[in-house]
Amino acid sequence: MASLVEITTRKRSVKAYTMLTILLVAIVLVFIISMNTGFIRLSPMDVLRTLFGQGTDKQELILFEFRLPRIIISVLVGAGLALSGAILQGLSRNPLADPGILGINAGAGLAVVLFISFFPVKQAAPVYMMPLLAMLGAGAAAALIYVLAYKKGFGISPTRLVLVGIAVAAGINAAMLVLTIKMDPQNYQFVAIWLAGSIWGTNWKFVMALLPWLIIFIPYVLYKAQTLNVLHLGDQLASGLGTSVEKERLGLLASAVALAGACVAVGGGIGFVGLIGPHLAKQLVGPKHQYLLPASMLTGGLLLIVADTLARWILQPSEIPTGIVVAVIGAPYFLFLLAKSKA
Repeated sequence: MASLVEITTRKRSVKAYTMLTILLVAIVLVFIISMNTGFIRLSPMDVLRTLFGQGTDKQELILFEFRLPRIIISVLVGAGLALSGAILQGLSRNPLADPGILGINAGAGLAVVLFISFFPVKQAAPVYMMPLLAMLGAGAAAALIYVLAYKKGFGISPTRLVLVGIAVAAGINAAMLVLTIKMDPQNYQFVAIWLAGSIWGTNWKFVMALLPWLIIFIPYVLYKAQTLNVLHLGDQLASGLGTSVEKERLGLLASAVALAGACVAVGGGIGFVGLIGPHLAKQLVGPKHQYLLPASMLTGGLLLIVADTLARWILQPSEIPTGIVVAVIGAPYFLFLLAKSKA
């Protein structure tokens, strides 16, 4: 006869898988709605006919060359940023950790802005190089934040980490604004839109630039879910359980930085997804990373595709940068979490 612990564990697993299924179905539904949303409206039947090769040339151009790449990028960027935030929150045991708030996104953004200053962004080679350069920028920012936040004899406190991250992000953003002054009008306009968090990659080159990095790092992070559970208990207990703390932390931190950098390179300066996604996921599936990590990805993907759909719909024929829609949701939520924090 099953014990009470086994029954409780089984119930939690069933609940978690149910929530994951609901999130996946929600993404599919919003995906379908988003294909029908835009200045030139395509009815559900038009979309269906076009998907099966029965649409007009104009419908195929709109759906396959403009809407589908952007929608797919929204889901991928949301999933990557939320997964990065879940890793950072798990490693730092800090509920306010987020690649945007901690300045990692700003470091990636600075690398992209420097790159755009010298290369046209629409050529194929620069597009494929941007995620790699953004990762380097994100890594440099993460290293700087770690060094500044570390205090000998005390380590890194959650509050100190957030405050240093905010300060570093502010400094990097100021440097980016100075760099944009000397840009030509075309690049300046692009950077301004990009910094606001616009899903600007509207063709398949940008999907292919981002997808390989997600394929590399997401399976690794999901494989390390149990390790994150152990690290979340604290360094001493994790070491006592046989975990190589520094090695595992370095690998997971590098993955979080790489995911954030690659997503920022394609999606622009979108904040708060890495903060909100893991928190909502924890409310739905609990704190175990076996469920929390995939739930964070689905929640982040759902959040960003909803935000991007609203951004394209609210002020038609114009559109709002997706990052602004996310910020409208994320800023109050961040203040709420900060007010609840005991640190």
